Amino acid sequence: MARSRLILILLSACALLANAAGVALPASAQAVPATTALTGYKIQSSAKVADSGATISTPGYAATGWYPVGPRSTVLAGLLQNNVYPDPFYSTNMQSIPTSDFDVPWWYRSDFTLGDESGLRTFLDVSGVISSADVWVNGTQVATAAQVAGAYTRNERDITALVHPGVNSVAFRVNPNNPDNHLTIGWIDWVQLPRDDNMGIFRDVLIRRSADVSLRDAHVITNLAVPALDRADLTIKVDVRNATGSAVNATVKGTIGPLAFSQDVALAANQTKRITFNQTLANPQVWWPHTMGAQPLYDLNLTATAGGVESDTLTQRFGVRKVESGKNAGGRRYYKINGRPILIRGGGWSPDIFLRKNLGYLEDKIRYVKDLGLNTIRVEGHLDTDELYDLADRYGILTLPGWECCDKWEGSFSSSDYPIAKASMQAEATRLRNHPSVISFLIGSDNPPPAQKETNYLDALTAAEWQLPIVSVASDKSSPQLGSSGMKMPGPYDWVPPNYWYNKREGGAFGFNSETSAGPDVPTLDSLKRMMTSAQIDSLWQSPSATQYHRSPSGTFDDLTIYHNALRGRYGVPSGLTDYMKKAQLAQYEAVRAQFEAYGRNFTDSSNPSTGVIYWMLNSGWSSLHWQLFDYYLDQGGSYWGAREANKPLHVQYSYDNKSVVVVNSGVSAASGLTVKTDLFNMDGSAKYSNTATVSVPADGGRATAVTVPAVSGLSTTYLVRLTLLRDGQEIDRNVYALSTSDDVIDWDNNDWYYVPTSSYANLKGLNNLAQTPITATASAPSDGRVTVTIKNTGTGAVPAFMLDADVVDAAGKPVLPIQWSDNAISLWPGESRTLTATYRASDLTGSPSVRVAGWNTATLTVPTGPPDTQSPSVPGNLRTTGKTSSSVSLAWDASTDNVGVTGYDVYNGNALATTVTGTTATVSGLAAGTPYTFTVRAHDAAGNSSAPSNAVTETTGSGPAVYQAEDATISQGVVESNHAGYTGTGFVNYDNVTGSYVEWTVNAATAGPVTLELRFANGTTANRPMTIAVNGTSVTRDFTGTGAWTTWQTVTLTADLAQGVNKIRATATTSNGGPNVDRLSVS
Repeated sequence: MARSRLILILLSACALLANAAGVALPASAQAVPATTALTGYKIQSSAKVADSGATISTPGYAATGWYPVGPRSTVLAGLLQNNVYPDPFYSTNMQSIPTSDFDVPWWYRSDFTLGDESGLRTFLDVSGVISSADVWVNGTQVATAAQVAGAYTRNERDITALVHPGVNSVAFRVNPNNPDNHLTIGWIDWVQLPRDDNMGIFRDVLIRRSADVSLRDAHVITNLAVPALDRADLTIKVDVRNATGSAVNATVKGTIGPLAFSQDVALAANQTKRITFNQTLANPQVWWPHTMGAQPLYDLNLTATAGGVESDTLTQRFGVRKVESGKNAGGRRYYKINGRPILIRGGGWSPDIFLRKNLGYLEDKIRYVKDLGLNTIRVEGHLDTDELYDLADRYGILTLPGWECCDKWEGSFSSSDYPIAKASMQAEATRLRNHPSVISFLIGSDNPPPAQKETNYLDALTAAEWQLPIVSVASDKSSPQLGSSGMKMPGPYDWVPPNYWYNKREGGAFGFNSETSAGPDVPTLDSLKRMMTSAQIDSLWQSPSATQYHRSPSGTFDDLTIYHNALRGRYGVPSGLTDYMKKAQLAQYEAVRAQFEAYGRNFTDSSNPSTGVIYWMLNSGWSSLHWQLFDYYLDQGGSYWGAREANKPLHVQYSYDNKSVVVVNSGVSAASGLTVKTDLFNMDGSAKYSNTATVSVPADGGRATAVTVPAVSGLSTTYLVRLTLLRDGQEIDRNVYALSTSDDVIDWDNNDWYYVPTSSYANLKGLNNLAQTPITATASAPSDGRVTVTIKNTGTGAVPAFMLDADVVDAAGKPVLPIQWSDNAISLWPGESRTLTATYRASDLTGSPSVRVAGWNTATLTVPTGPPDTQSPSVPGNLRTTGKTSSSVSLAWDASTDNVGVTGYDVYNGNALATTVTGTTATVSGLAAGTPYTFTVRAHDAAGNSSAPSNAVTETTGSGPAVYQAEDATISQGVVESNHAGYTGTGFVNYDNVTGSYVEWTVNAATAGPVTLELRFANGTTANRPMTIAVNGTSVTRDFTGTGAWTTWQTVTLTADLAQGVNKIRATATTSNGGPNVDRLSVS
C-alpha cells in the first residue's frame, strides 16, 4: 500500500528500539497530515483476563501483569522477549513450550496520542493479523473477527468519531491460528513448527490522519523503451477519497524529480476516485539487478488540497525498469530485465520463525544475497514486511513473491474463505506493485489454483492494476486460465551427487527450477555448539541414521541418512568430530557449487537451456540442519562458499558430464583476452596434466570452452583439478575440484520425488591421505571493522593446503558475524600465498580481533591482528628418543615458548624435514632397519618464525623383521586411508566390501627358505572378515575377527616358504564383507 515511506521507516525503527528495550510507549502525536505506527502492545492470554474488549480498550486501563512487546509481535515472540521460555533455538527447548497456552485468544492492547488539531480525520489501518481479531477503540468495537481475518488482508476504519486529543486506546482480541484452516502463514516441513502457529500481529498497525480529502494507494506504471533506455512513459495513479457527507473540490499536485503535474478533482459525498497523470521521463535513470547495473530510485510526492488547505500528502518510491517473461520453444519460463536476458540465480527466503523483525539482521541477510552473487529471492507464502522489498530495491535483488504450498492456501475453500483470499491478493498486489525488485507473482506453489480461486486472484490483480507477469504455479502444472506455468519443481530436496545437475532431466540444469537443492546443510561447529548439546553433536556424526530434531518435523526429512551414506561412501567414515565437520563442509561446497555451475553453463544452450534456479533454501528461520546457504546465526560454511564461487560474474568451471573447462560470463560486457590454465594433480602433489588456453566470452551469460580434459594416465583414484582464470597475467578466479577416476553412479530408475539414489559413490577417500602441509598466517586490522590476513603454504613438497577457511574471532574465540570476505575456502600450492580481507561491524566485536585459519590438511592457526610478529620461539629442549623399531624412532622434547604462541614443531631427519606436529612427541617412520639416524627439532609460530634447532640425537633402528607397509603394496578394490589412529606407516588399506579385493606385496628374499609372516590388522565390526594368504600361488585361509574398534590393531601370524629373489604375497577377501583394515606385513 502507498504510504509516506521515510516517515514509516523512521517510526518503525524507533518502535523496534522500544521493543528491544521491552517498552511499549504510546504512539506520539505527529504533525498532520501524518501516518503513525503503533509503537508496541501489552499482551495477555484471554484465559487470564475476564474484562471485555470495551473495558480493555478504555484509556487508563491497568494492564497489570501483562507482557510488554513490540509493534510487530506474535504471542510467542512476545513471551520470548519477556524471558518466559528458554532459548527455543537450543537443543529441544522448543518442545517444552506448551501449545495449550495458545489454544485461546490473546489480548493486544496499545495507546496512541493525538494532538488537538481541529478538522482532522483519523483512520485505523490494520494488516498482519494472525489469524483474526475483534477490534475496539476507546471502548467501542470497530471491527469483528469476520472482518479482520487473514494474515494479508488490509482493513481501514474511520475512527474520527471515537478518538479525542490526548491518549487513546485500541484493543485486539487475536484468535488462535491453524495454517491448515486459516489463510495465514505456515511452515510446512521447513523447520520445527512455532508452538503458537504465529498467532499475533506481525505488521505495523497504522494511525492515519488527514483533513477531509485523503490520498491512498499511489501507483506508478513505467513503460521503458528498450533497448534504447532513453525514454520512460509514466502512468501515475492515486485514489483520492472524500470522507465527508458533502461534495468537495480538491487539487492534487505531484512531482517526480524534474517533473511537476497537477489535477483538479470533484468528489461527491463519501466518494473515492482514482485519478491518472501521464508523464514522460527523458533519459531516465534505469533500475537494474545488482549483477547488471545500478539501482536508482525515484520518489513520487503528492499533495491534496481542498479549500486552499493542505489535506493530505503521500510519498511513493519506485524504480524505472521493464520486466518481460514468457516461455521459450521448449515451454520453459524465462525472464528479461530491461530487454536483456537474465539467468535467475536465487534462493528461497525465510523470515525468523517467530516473525520477529530486526532491521539490521534483515539487511545483513540481503547483503549476503548480494555477496553470494545471487540475483533473486523467492518469497513463498511468508510475504514479510515492507522493509524486505525496500532493501531488495536498494540492493538490486529481484523477488518472486507468491502463495505458499500445502496448507489452507492450496486446500479446499469454504464460502467464507474466497473473499479473504481475494482481499489478500488485492492488498498484497497493491503493496508490492511499485517495487522494482518484484518481477512476478506466483498464485500457486506446488499446485495451481482451481478455476474459482484463479478467477478471484486474477480479478484482484486486475483491480490492483498489476502489470507484472502472473505465474499460475511454481511446478510444471497448468491452471484453467493462465495455462502452463513454464516452471518445474521435481526436486531434489535431499542429497544428490554433483554430477546430477548436468543431466537434462528431473531437477537438472534445464528450464526454470523453482525450488531445488541437495538438501542437508550442517552448519559450522561454532553454530552447532550454539544450537545443540554435546551429546546431540556426538549423535550427529556417530549415529548416521539418528533422528535430528533440528532438521524437520517431516518424516521424510527428519534424519540425515541419505546425506551421511554419501559422506561415508565418498570421503570415508569420519574418524572424529573434526574430521566429520571438514567432510561435511566439503560435501556441501561441492554440491552447491555444482548446482549453480550447471545452470550457469547451460543458460545459453541452443536446445533446452536453463533459465532459472532457486536454491532451496537461501536461509532458515531457525537453527537448522538443512536447506540453507548460511545459517540462522549468519555463519558461512561450505554451502556459502560453494555458491559464492559458482556465481562469480566471470567464472571458470569444470563440467562433471563431459570434462569440459568453460568460462561463464554473467556480466553485461563481453570479456576478451582471458587465459585459462587447467592442471591435474595426484594426491602426492605430482602434476599429471596441464593446459593453457586463451578465450573470449560473450556477455549476458555467454560461455567459452577452454579445453576438454582428455584421458590422463597415471591418475590416482582421487585427484585434484585446479582451474585458474587470468586477465593480463593477474588471477581473477581459481576453482579447485576433488575428483575421482570412479564417478558417482545415479540410479535413475528409482528416482523419488525428493531425491534420486546413488548406486555407487565417487571415491574421494584419497583426500584422507593428503600429507599435512605447513602454513603461516599474519593478520592486521587497518581500520575498525576491517581485517586482512595473508596465508602462505610454506611446504617444501608438492602437496597443496586444501580448503583453507578463515574466520575473524573475538577474544573468546567466537566468530564475528555477520562478515564478508574477499574470498575464502581457498587452496594454496607450496610457495603460494593469498591475502584475504574481511569486513564486519566493529560493534559486533568483543576485544581485539584475531583470525583463525583451518584447512583440510593443515594445523589450525589463530593469529592476532597487530604489528607483524618477528620474534622466534625458544629452542625446544632436551630432545630424546623414547622408543624404536626396525623402521621407526620415537622422539620427545620439552615445549618451546613464544611471544604469541607456538603453533607446531618441525622434526628433521638430518637436513630433511621428516614430519610436522603440534605436540611435543613424534614418531619418524619409514626408516631402514639397523641404520643410524640423527634428529633435530625446530619450533615455529603462525607468522612463520622458526627457532634454532634443538640438540641433536642419534639413534640406530632395530634389526627386527622386514616391514612392508600395506599402503606401498599393489591394491585392488581398496583405498589407502589414515582416519583411524594406530597405524605404523603413512596409512592403512581399507578393503572395499566385495569378494576378491586384495593387497599384494612384493618381497625380496636373499635366500630360499621358511619365514614367519605377520599381518597387522584392525576390524571394528563384529563380523569375521576371512582372507586367503597366497605365497607364490600357495594359499591358506585365516580368520580376521573383530578387534573391538578400528583403532585396535592385532596380528595374525603364519609360516611360509619363500623363493630366493622376488616373491608375491597376496591377502584376498573371501566374503562380500571385504577384508579388514590392513596396516603392514612383517617378514622374519
